[in-house]
Amino acid sequence: MSVDTQLGERSDMTEVDEPTFSAMAERHRRELHVHCYRMLGSFEDAEDTVQETFLRAWRRRETYEGRSTFRAWLYRIATNACLDLLAKRRPEPATGGEVLWLQPYPDRLLDELRADDADEPESRVVARETIELAYLIAVQHLAPRPRAALILRDVVGWPAKDVAELLGDSVNSVNSALQRARAGMREHLPAERQEWTGGADDPETLELVRRYTEACVATDIDSIAEMLREDVRCSMPPTPGLLVGRDAVVGDWVESGFESMTGLRVVATSANRQPAVGAYLWREQENAYLPLTVDVLRIESGKISEILTFHSDQFPRLGLPERLKAS
Repeated sequence: MSVDTQLGERSDMTEVDEPTFSAMAERHRRELHVHCYRMLGSFEDAEDTVQETFLRAWRRRETYEGRSTFRAWLYRIATNACLDLLAKRRPEPATGGEVLWLQPYPDRLLDELRADDADEPESRVVARETIELAYLIAVQHLAPRPRAALILRDVVGWPAKDVAELLGDSVNSVNSALQRARAGMREHLPAERQEWTGGADDPETLELVRRYTEACVATDIDSIAEMLREDVRCSMPPTPGLLVGRDAVVGDWVESGFESMTGLRVVATSANRQPAVGAYLWREQENAYLPLTVDVLRIESGKISEILTFHSDQFPRLGLPERLKAS
């Protein structure tokens, strides 16, 4: 019998020692982290919240009465920890849909969860359509409690009565909040979302990313512009500023001096089940290429529809080298 089953059958958790309790909780760390990440939009905030979840769970272990699974009990604690953090720290999204605290989630960490069986709960947690950055941006526009209702019902798959119990509301109130949340998501999600290209390893996507990386290394703005949708969006969290439209994006690159940059190298990666590229810039004093930025791309119908550029502090998390040697 597994540790999970043993703990799930206990009604008196005070009898469980700390190493056993910790071992059980650790089995759910990654999926709880993904859950908190959806709620908060920030990888770092999600890490802190999971730690807080485990601390609360240990301190309140006597409240576990075996009426639900140990996993569900942890989800309740994690959701409440997220709601507490949102009540204290989270600013409102900027005008135009920016989410300045947004951070990417490495695919290599998502792969830690079992995703080979569509019936597994963990598989639902990392469903591609609910981990992409467009979904994360849209969900951040919802008020915290409707956000929790949406994620618990539509992503985690909880019954309405369980969500109502967690939020201290009636089932009717939860269903009403869920309807409003779904309407809000439709307002902020891209209209063509159902027509998106396949994942980061889709052949057409790989070819487009190859052309994009080559054009970036060559600082060939004209070639890059041909790959962009006319309504492309570009932002650089946490730096404020949302550019909408190919002309605005290309104009900003020209103004920033992109065409005159020399010594660029690019490494392909992926985040949030989307293709991404890490750019490195040659630094003579270091005799190496050092991290510059990471572009996470959204691709629709063979064109780049969104570029979210993140700072070099995301390289270690994405598993990208800290430097590239001269070839």
